Amino acid sequence: MITISKDRPVVIAGPTASGKSALALHIAETQGGVIVNADALQVFDGWRIVTARPDDADLARAPHSLYGHVPFDGNYSVGHWLRDVAKLLDGERPIIVGGTGLYLTALTEGLADIPPTPADVRAQADAQDYRALLAELDPETTARIDTKNPVRVQRAWEVLTTTGRTLADWQDNTPAPLLPLTDVTPIVLDAPKEWLTPRIEQRFDLMLEAGALAEAEAMLPAWNPDHLSSKAIGAPELIAHLKGKMSLAQAREATIIASRRYAKRQRTWFRARMKDWATIPISSTDLSTDFTFQT
Repeated sequence: MITISKDRPVVIAGPTASGKSALALHIAETQGGVIVNADALQVFDGWRIVTARPDDADLARAPHSLYGHVPFDGNYSVGHWLRDVAKLLDGERPIIVGGTGLYLTALTEGLADIPPTPADVRAQADAQDYRALLAELDPETTARIDTKNPVRVQRAWEVLTTTGRTLADWQDNTPAPLLPLTDVTPIVLDAPKEWLTPRIEQRFDLMLEAGALAEAEAMLPAWNPDHLSSKAIGAPELIAHLKGKMSLAQAREATIIASRRYAKRQRTWFRARMKDWATIPISSTDLSTDFTFQT
């Protein structure tokens, strides 16, 4: 049983389609608080349906922050997010929710103040396959990052090339976190594959019913695969369909496969990096039995 105090920030992690946003909304309606986004792609505008940002009905039920506040063609990083979150901590009790593990561990463990990557280093990295970049990283760094995620591999390589120090070294010399685990109620929703897969499939079908294809059509004239927002699962697949490169059925299947793989990477991150968080088996979660709410 997890006791949730209305006076303490709540931080909720969970894989895609696990229902973490619904839990955050329930807490906000039960105790009050502002729901703060911790998903690296929901910060962008343009792809509201595909990234599963809260709809108007959810926004009317509780205050939300850091959703869709960055232009779809903009750049945004965990450092940007931490600075945005810091501005909210003196206001209404935050209920921070998302599936981007790096954001949540940076919030509760701290983030190294790494200098920005120069444009020429970024261009050099962009021109290489991420597996070639991975081969140049040190063992300690590769043990800490998701080596199947090209973005994370490239970031680690850029840090090493720019600063001459490994990402692991920077992490080991990290300043104090904004919200230490001792000051929050940290929750991880642990969703097993057999429970999550049908929900992933259903969610994308609901996205299509809600207008995901029309959203892709609206984004098509400005489509650029290099935009960070273009990494949203479902966006490249729907754009490929609109360009005649695959059928809608093929785009649906590709999106579902990509979502399942992403959920697997998320579960791996949470289990490795969030061992001190309260873990709730989501397949058996019942708000009336797993949580108590202090009023």
